Amino acid sequence: MKTEWIRIFGTMTNGVYILTTALDGRINGMIASWVSQVSYEPPLIAVAVHENRFSHGLVRESGLFALHVMGRQHKMIVSRFMTSDPEAKFSGIGWQPGQTGCPILEDCVACFECRLKTSIQPGNHMVFFGEVVNAMMISDAEPLTTRDYHGQYIGKA
Repeated sequence: MKTEWIRIFGTMTNGVYILTTALDGRINGMIASWVSQVSYEPPLIAVAVHENRFSHGLVRESGLFALHVMGRQHKMIVSRFMTSDPEAKFSGIGWQPGQTGCPILEDCVACFECRLKTSIQPGNHMVFFGEVVNAMMISDAEPLTTRDYHGQYIGKA
């Protein structure tokens, strides 16, 4: 039954995002697809991150993250963030520290810089709720979705 549920979860379409974070000179980034706007007053974004991710600890400790909307043309950039080596993820791509200190990718559709407002762990992922403190539109490209990208994450059977 669980295997069937995993297959069915695969029919749900989500965006493909890059979450970046920083703490005490350490930076990291990861692919995130379990993301949603949850409020406009205040502007809040929710993102689910498994506790075994290096980014999980950095977000919990720093209380900061940036969420990048990636475009269909950014598949190669997104693929870089599949490795566990933070240096390899950012090597050779343009980025700079944002207002929060989190890495801001120069090549993306849009970016939200967030301060952690609260978090809950309703299952095997922590859901971070970030209040948007800065946002920027970088291009008008078509956003990348899980239907466009081979790396869709739906859990494990």
